Amino acid sequence: MHVMVPFASTLSEACVHALRDLQLPNLSRLLARLAPTVREGGDEYALSMPHERAFASALGWQGADGCLPWAARLAQTDGIDTGGELAWGLLTPVHWHLAADHVALVDPAELALADAESRALLEALQPLFESEGWRIEYGAPLRWYAAHASLRDLPCAAIERVIGRNVDIWMPADPRVALVRRLQSEVQMLLYTDATNEAREARGALAVNSFWLSGCGVRQTPSAAPDLHVDDALRASALAEDWADWADAWRALDAGPIAELLRAAGRGEPVALTLCGERHAQRFEASRQSFWQRAGAALRSPAVAPVLEAL
Repeated sequence: MHVMVPFASTLSEACVHALRDLQLPNLSRLLARLAPTVREGGDEYALSMPHERAFASALGWQGADGCLPWAARLAQTDGIDTGGELAWGLLTPVHWHLAADHVALVDPAELALADAESRALLEALQPLFESEGWRIEYGAPLRWYAAHASLRDLPCAAIERVIGRNVDIWMPADPRVALVRRLQSEVQMLLYTDATNEAREARGALAVNSFWLSGCGVRQTPSAAPDLHVDDALRASALAEDWADWADAWRALDAGPIAELLRAAGRGEPVALTLCGERHAQRFEASRQSFWQRAGAALRSPAVAPVLEAL
């Protein structure tokens, strides 16, 4: 049994304060039984999130920073044929908010984009993308897909890196990104007077005025099906910087999946836990211990805040 927890901590000062007041007794007891093993990631400016890198490793994928083919994997899940040598990219419809001195990306979940609206918007944009030779496919309201040779090994930031932040920081200095920037500008012009957006704005909803490209690459076949459950319970509140809700979600996680892992470890079953922050994904696994070491671990309750703050 292996559980991965993205957004187990962030670098926000408010998150650090919330962590230090957070009581997670099951996580504490579980960490006393486990030993740190594989550590993934680098720093908070990497294009790929640490949980992406850790999951890619579990799949046996290869890829540089920002070049993990999540789009092809998601498109296949959405029933799209991604075979052949085409590279795929995930186009997420988004709202760009003009701040005082920069453009910020609003969490796409806040759009509450309906299926019919999303399809209508993509239909309006499809000729633009196809004029550049891109093949366009619809997957879900927040998942559009593009396929083109230029998307092979194109480094792109995960959208979680960009939400609530200046989009310019997360556009790599790659000549191929110039085309993406131009398409983003043309999409903004096309959608400015789009009937679907006008209807949304009339009812007080955010307009879709751009897209974010990520997860580019050619489909890779997993080397094995990983025995891994990714629990996204902390994601939404972390991205919204709602630390009270995030702390509540952590407590629920501690009482649920973490407690289940602890019970499995107590039965001597092989367990693993991967905790992910903005810089690192740290894996913990059961180590070979004597009876007295296991008995001592069961009595210890190490502080979890330092472990989580280091991610």
